[in-house]
Amino acid sequence: MSTAATKSPSKIPTDKLLRLYKQMVAIRLFEERVNDLYTRALMPGLAHLYIGEEAIAVGVCEALRTDDYITSTHRGHGHCLAKGASPDLMFAELLGKEAGYCKGKGGSMHIADPATGNLGANAIVGGSAGIATGAAYASKYLKQDRVAVCFFGEGALGQGLLYEELNLAQLWKLPVIFVCENNGYNEYTHFSESTAGDVSARADAFGMANETADGQNVREVFAVASKYIERARKGEGPAFLQFKTYRYHGHHVGDIARAYYRPKAEEQEWVTQRDPITLHGQWLMDNGVADRAVLDKVQADLIAEMDAAVEFAVNSPYPDPSKVDQDIYA
Repeated sequence: MSTAATKSPSKIPTDKLLRLYKQMVAIRLFEERVNDLYTRALMPGLAHLYIGEEAIAVGVCEALRTDDYITSTHRGHGHCLAKGASPDLMFAELLGKEAGYCKGKGGSMHIADPATGNLGANAIVGGSAGIATGAAYASKYLKQDRVAVCFFGEGALGQGLLYEELNLAQLWKLPVIFVCENNGYNEYTHFSESTAGDVSARADAFGMANETADGQNVREVFAVASKYIERARKGEGPAFLQFKTYRYHGHHVGDIARAYYRPKAEEQEWVTQRDPITLHGQWLMDNGVADRAVLDKVQADLIAEMDAAVEFAVNSPYPDPSKVDQDIYA
């Protein structure tokens, strides 16, 4: 049931086209500041940067409603922001501050924001598949029309839980979209060395609708996601979407020796020729949607916003130690 990639739509409203650009730039600037906070030893623990993959989170989440659900991954800042999270509260969470979404207890890999439908990031590879499928089951059982999106990397294709959920979702025709962000590498190993066969064939085995598309083209991501999200919303069942993408940085912020496991020329090709922000920005100018001055203003405004968000987080207090046993489940 695999189909060819859907072409970019020609009738996306101008404000939406500009918002796609703004959201991608916001994620890029956020992640650059995360890297800076880590290298300055202001952020405890590690973070997994989403730089290079912004078009997927933005394209998919722009096709969702606020009350739709998402579940995220260890590389989840982009998903959180694209679904509506506030940068200042996210930075606060990363720094372990009380103002953060989880009062500083979740950190980079466990941010959740139910108000925007974000059921949480998950440090376990493929670990959120059951959460997303469960949310979709609840939506169907309660006769709502909410859709759940489960983001995961291609490394999750080695986890049995994912296949259990694919089976249940298709068997019960649940409104859940499985979004595979294939960035080419399972930590430090190319996916071709760890993943047998064709990725989309896995969905075919369950009789599940599926499609593979360019994860660096935000308009294409939006078009593909919109089609299958609306299909799921109408009760026509789940879908498996694979988006080809690339992470520009290492597996995590401390992974600075990428030359040991991936070619420098490969990295440079993606960065210089397939950058999602550059490509969409050029498309906007070529099609008369925006000029360079408009795009530069978007960049300048977001730089100011992100810098203010970092300042807020750095200056926010840590939670009182007496609250360590609050908001936990035994």
